[in-house]
Amino acid sequence: MRYGIWAPLPHTVQPEPALDAATEQLSTHGRTGEADLSFKLVLDTLKRSEALGFDLTLIAQRWLGPDPDCFMLAAALAPHLSTMHIMPALHPGVIPPQAAAKMLATLDRLCGGRFAVNIVSGWWRDEFNMYSNNGYIDDEAARFRRTDEYIRVIKGMWENASFSLAGEFYQLENAALVNRPAQQPRPAIYAASRNEHGKEIVARECDVWFVPIPPGLGDFEKSYASIAREVEAMRSRAALYDRKLEFAISCHVICAPTNEAAMEKAYALEEYGKRSRLALISAKALGAGLIGSPDRIARRLELYDEIGVSTAMMHFHPMIEGLEVFAREVMPPARVRSSEKELPRA
Repeated sequence: MRYGIWAPLPHTVQPEPALDAATEQLSTHGRTGEADLSFKLVLDTLKRSEALGFDLTLIAQRWLGPDPDCFMLAAALAPHLSTMHIMPALHPGVIPPQAAAKMLATLDRLCGGRFAVNIVSGWWRDEFNMYSNNGYIDDEAARFRRTDEYIRVIKGMWENASFSLAGEFYQLENAALVNRPAQQPRPAIYAASRNEHGKEIVARECDVWFVPIPPGLGDFEKSYASIAREVEAMRSRAALYDRKLEFAISCHVICAPTNEAAMEKAYALEEYGKRSRLALISAKALGAGLIGSPDRIARRLELYDEIGVSTAMMHFHPMIEGLEVFAREVMPPARVRSSEKELPRA
């Protein structure tokens, strides 16, 4: 299994003092001459993660709020990391796909071929309208048709010397990208969707699907069975296109000496998740059930590996302390070390 970690940014992980200080600095105009605390926090976390054997980082894109732009952050991080893959999030419709193809190909080269992208169709009307010139689409099916064309444009320009598309949303004739990605045939494309239109796009066009995680701190066996069914259904859907998908989970990990101590921390995170829809993103990741003693978490990771989940994208609280505990207590007994596996490229 590959171990991934969310880059610690505002609206992405549970607040802690270093993140609070970074957020306050990001939110204050006119503080020249100061070191960027958000970059320092992310870089310190990722360099430590890389040293401990983590393989991949996901950098969320939050257009509204103090969060730094994920593409600029990815470019700044690239020369500081030597083995970890960098995966920013991309919202179809905000940046034209032709421009995104060039930007992301550049990032892949800056990373030395250690790049992936997470496609997020998006749900926040205000975010889209502000940053895509009122480009939000009310019709859900139409939003996914745009996402479908968007991915096809990026893939087409990455994989072909010349690419044309006469689409509903994008029209290209003999589009050429001279600086195509370093990776062949292209970088891996991750995506998450519960929507039937979205699932169809993932099965046909993407490489890794973030499996929907049932929310709450309920019955692990029930949640695990639901995840296993989702994996099998998507595996069958991809097979209709003669394709093989890989599967990932996004999870908040709480490792403690006892299951009881871990659950106490989990309930606190659930309360945090009630603050807003963005805060809920972190809290919902508890549903993967990676909460408890080191032995319990290691065993549950093995169970996920058995059903074909090849990537666990994690966040902790506090981030560095949590990943240190995970690496020291959980990674050694896990059956495989993620650094031995390459990211998917289909």
